[in-house]
Amino acid sequence: MFLHPHIPSVQPKDGILFHAILNFLQATGKTTPILYPFLTFLLLFTQAITLTQVINNYRMMNRPNYLPGMSYILITSFFSEWNYFSAPLLLNTLLIFILGWLFKIYNHPRAKGIIFNIGLAIGVSTFIFFPSLSFVIWVFVALMIMRPFRINEWLLCLLGITTPYYFYGVYLFLTKQWNLEKILPYLSVKIPSLQQSIWLASSALLLMVPFLAGGYFVQDNLRRMLIQIRKGWSLILIYLLVAIFVPFVNTSNTFENWVMATVPFAAFHSCAYFYPPRKLFPLLLFWVSVAFVLVYQYYGPGWE
Repeated sequence: MFLHPHIPSVQPKDGILFHAILNFLQATGKTTPILYPFLTFLLLFTQAITLTQVINNYRMMNRPNYLPGMSYILITSFFSEWNYFSAPLLLNTLLIFILGWLFKIYNHPRAKGIIFNIGLAIGVSTFIFFPSLSFVIWVFVALMIMRPFRINEWLLCLLGITTPYYFYGVYLFLTKQWNLEKILPYLSVKIPSLQQSIWLASSALLLMVPFLAGGYFVQDNLRRMLIQIRKGWSLILIYLLVAIFVPFVNTSNTFENWVMATVPFAAFHSCAYFYPPRKLFPLLLFWVSVAFVLVYQYYGPGWE
């Protein structure tokens, strides 16, 4: 990542806020391209720490550990595109905070402020990466799971989602730039055309085996979990399903958009490392993954 700095370029699917961030960094990035991998590493490291705190604070596993953060750092090394400074990677920070807030609203006596913040964060996320509008589905399903149905809370969440659009619309109107396409860009759903290779198959295998093992251990321990923890794992699974769908919206033929799925993957991977009574399987899994990353990044097509 640091030996071969990747300079990001503006993509049509990226939101206006991410365009502004790239324009702000452009002058420094041209003279000092290592700025982008430095920001990427900072994002990945802080996201790993935040995810670990969320999983530990809400007791999603039997005892606190650092495995969610370790899994996140490891997973994001499977593809070079997941080490690029990009809108989906920046979006992961917001999504981890939203996940923590969704855990928090369970039986919370004054959850209205948190619910508004969740909606506001989703609204802001669409200005970073517009296809993230799909996560609205996740948020409303999460409200159904975590709280009894209250129409005022749903309307409050919807108000939070639309608040950034209201102020942006007012700005466009006052500056005589009003255009509906600027507020609501087009959405299309297509199957991305990805180049098949043995490296892709190996990465997918190293993603799926720990995920399936982690899912098995979560299911096996489900009866011993509190009801809010069971619901929390349901939220993480729905998060994963929506994150896998998002790259099909306004699709591009790269792996950058799939980085949003790494957060829920890391949560399940951490269970595959934590729960096995015999540690041979997680140790083997970890060192095979590390070996693959080293070969892929240094000797494979990772940074070509």
